[in-house]
Amino acid sequence: MSEPNLFAPRPKLSLPCGLYRVTQPLDKRLKAPLLVYFHNHGEPGPGVYPAIEWSRNKATFAQQGFTVDADYTRTLMPLPPEGFYRVRESFTCCEKNCQTFETEMLVQLGYDGSGNGILFVPTWTPEGLAFPERGTRLSDDRLTRLTPLKVVIPAGFEAGASQHGVAE
Repeated sequence: MSEPNLFAPRPKLSLPCGLYRVTQPLDKRLKAPLLVYFHNHGEPGPGVYPAIEWSRNKATFAQQGFTVDADYTRTLMPLPPEGFYRVRESFTCCEKNCQTFETEMLVQLGYDGSGNGILFVPTWTPEGLAFPERGTRLSDDRLTRLTPLKVVIPAGFEAGASQHGVAE
C-alpha cells in the first residue's frame, strides 16, 4: 500500500524534457553553469536533475532533482542531445581554431559538468571504432553544424545512461 501524496501536483510546464545548461543559480541548491536534465512532469512537479557521473562520454543524472517553476525554466539554455552526429559543414572548435572538424566526419557529442559541448572523434582500430575518453570543447555556436545520426540500441541494452538520461 503506497502512502498518499500530501502535496498537490504542480502543473506540467511547456518546456520539453531534455538537456539544459543552468544559467542562473537556484538558491544555494544549484550553481551555474551546470548540466542538468529537465523533466516537465513528475512528483511533486517539474524539476532539474544535475549530472553526477559520466560513462562512455554520456552523463548520468541524479535520481533526486530540484523542483522549479515556470519563471526559473526561462533561465535554462536548451542543449542538443548527447549522442552520435555527423559534421554537416566544416568548422573549427573555437575562435582559436585549435581543431577542425571536416564535413561528413562522425563525432560523438557529450558535455562537461558545466554544460559545455565536447566532441569526441573516433578512430578505426583492429577492434573497430574506438571513442576516446577526452574530446575537444566547442563554442556553443558550433553545435548548429552537427546533424544527429540514428543508432540502433537493442532493447534492454544500457547505452551509458538510463532512459531519458536520468538515473532510475
